[in-house]
Amino acid sequence: MSVTGGRVPDHHPAHHRARGRRGGLSPVPYVATTTRILRQLAGDHRSVAMIVVVPSAIIALMFFMFQDAPRRPGVPSPFDDACLIMLGVFPLVVMFLITSITMQRERASGTLERILTTPLRRLDLLAAYGTAFSIAAAAQATLACVVSFWLLGLDTAGSPALVFVIAIINAVLGVGLGLLCSAFARTEFQAVQFMPLVIVPQLLLCGIIVPRDVLPGWLQWISDVLPASYALEALREVGAHPEMTATAVRDVAVVVGFAVLAMGLAAATLRRRTP
Repeated sequence: MSVTGGRVPDHHPAHHRARGRRGGLSPVPYVATTTRILRQLAGDHRSVAMIVVVPSAIIALMFFMFQDAPRRPGVPSPFDDACLIMLGVFPLVVMFLITSITMQRERASGTLERILTTPLRRLDLLAAYGTAFSIAAAAQATLACVVSFWLLGLDTAGSPALVFVIAIINAVLGVGLGLLCSAFARTEFQAVQFMPLVIVPQLLLCGIIVPRDVLPGWLQWISDVLPASYALEALREVGAHPEMTATAVRDVAVVVGFAVLAMGLAAATLRRRTP
């Protein structure tokens, strides 16, 4: 490599660092950052309770709410339908909140700026956050599914494993949306304020309250471009069919695509510090 006044040999450390910043993930910084995030998260007992304990507690509360509700023959019980919805909604909502707040805290405290002055790249950082919070989401989904299926008697035609997988995918979507929205917030409070803008419309239009096919045409069009609509439809397909249907496969692929897109946009908008 030629420079003014001489050459820098190929084995020079600066040359290797420049080359090392190209291509895919850098394993050592990625693993170290993932470990740091998990350790930091484990030390925040309130966040752990919100991620792992609260969803299962609310599902248990719902079980007692619907315990004496009338049930028509041949129709899923009200608890089965509501619980299946919650197993998809909780990972999306909780991981969006936790991720957006945590990322904004990293930026406001200057931690993000210090991290990005190291060989760790944006891709490594976002992949580490995605991995760490996906592990947390897996813990949430595991406990929630165990409580729902084995303790509270949730009954679905499809495999509980499929419900678990869809819950994890929804959590990754929540992580991606949280990382993306945190780039536009200047405080943790502003990060929370993105929830009514990003999450609430999806919950209103995904078919939980009103079936999508009876919505006005223009609301159906909006619903068709919101990932939560496909996440809920996939869960309902698993609840109604013993095998993975083509509709469920399509819906899962759409949610995964949205998650990847959100992660990519988050990487493109990542700033070192809050202005």
